[in-house]
Amino acid sequence: MEYLLGEFLGSLFLILFGGGVVANVVLSKSKGNNGGWITITAGWAFAVMIGVFVASSSGSPQADINPAVTLAKYFLGVYDSLYYVITASLAQIAGCFVGASLVWLTYLPHWKETEDKDAKLAVFCTSPAIAHSPSNLLTEIIGTIALIFGIGAIVSSGDIAAAAIPYLVAMLVWGIGLSLGGPTGYAINPARDLGPRIAHTILPIANKGTSQWHYAWVPIIGPLIGAIIAATLWNTIL
Repeated sequence: MEYLLGEFLGSLFLILFGGGVVANVVLSKSKGNNGGWITITAGWAFAVMIGVFVASSSGSPQADINPAVTLAKYFLGVYDSLYYVITASLAQIAGCFVGASLVWLTYLPHWKETEDKDAKLAVFCTSPAIAHSPSNLLTEIIGTIALIFGIGAIVSSGDIAAAAIPYLVAMLVWGIGLSLGGPTGYAINPARDLGPRIAHTILPIANKGTSQWHYAWVPIIGPLIGAIIAATLWNTIL
């Protein structure tokens, strides 16, 4: 059961760094305020890198930190148990919840100073630039397919040392954010969105708005669909 601790801690660090960079950029009177999209995507890339290292060093043999990745590996035959997929996903969601809570504590005085409720929500979870559910869903599916195929290509390359994989996956996520992240904020990870969205709902965040649960199904279902499609295509083509 060590994998549960690894997935929990890795996901916690994913959001601590990922949610943290968004908070730094969008919250009022932060030293990183108005840092821009490049800062956010770079921060998320580093978040993935450290999250994978923490998960791996804490007992997770695969260091997925993403239910979509875990599900794709099930369809690819890496895992042979749905129990593993479900329990790992729950650990990932829990870790993301705790990570988001730590971000809230880190920036505690800044929530009251920030009037923009959408900016506060963005620290925790994704929302569409243009609300159009079919297009938003498609964006998340495409982004997740790119993630799964990219990871598969990196891992299956015989010329890459195992220690270099987290750095390359981080660069992949950075690229996805830069190229495909504009429409929805590129969740490409159900736990990354769901855990922090729950945190936004229950934490006493100063002057917060709605958690936009009407949209929450998109960053959950989209990556899962993308994972299944990607794994199926990988098994068919490669």
